[in-house]
Amino acid sequence: MPTVAFFDVDGTLTTTNLWKAYMAYFQRHGHRQWTHRLFMAVHLPQYFLYKRGLLKEETFRGRWAAHLAWYVRGYTLEEAEPIWEWAVATYLRSHWRAASVARLREHLNRGDTVVLVSAAPLPLIQRVARHLGTPHAVATPLEVKDGRYTGRAVPPVCIGRHKPERAFAYLRKQGIPVNPKDAWAYADAISDLPLLEAVGHPVAVTPTPELAALARERGWEILTE
Repeated sequence: MPTVAFFDVDGTLTTTNLWKAYMAYFQRHGHRQWTHRLFMAVHLPQYFLYKRGLLKEETFRGRWAAHLAWYVRGYTLEEAEPIWEWAVATYLRSHWRAASVARLREHLNRGDTVVLVSAAPLPLIQRVARHLGTPHAVATPLEVKDGRYTGRAVPPVCIGRHKPERAFAYLRKQGIPVNPKDAWAYADAISDLPLLEAVGHPVAVTPTPELAALARERGWEILTE
């Protein structure tokens, strides 16, 4: 049975957030400016509530991730391709986290099944996966009707407990066997705790203070630059 290694992306494989790469495309090209203003009008108040401890991190991040679908409303799949390509090939070029990318390549070289797992839009994570040399990507699907994005994400957003749920469901659908006790997971934030707890080899990558404290308490490996 092949070993499976799950990798979160934001903060784990990259030193930046993928939504920044995504939004940067529209700002760079002058597209969807009113969509961006609406997005910020909706989410900035929620950001301040989150920072004050009045809104859970998973709730805030989940809504943020779901509403990224607004930006591609009305685009065909082909029209959206330059977004994913630019975000990965141009924006992320200087934002890869060397230690965790090296660990990912170690898994690939051993013949392990590497799966990227993220709350970001699925087409973007599929492009990231292709760049890193794995065909396996689990993320938040974007709804498509009549060949165009509707501006809605397909729930649930791939965050919190839904990360391991979606990840293991993906492996079952692909016919890839996995023993959770032998599997690895790499992540940086406390919202990724369900994914880390779902495997036998959890690794905290340049973790946030809350996750770092928990990792030390439980004796988990901590991977830093």
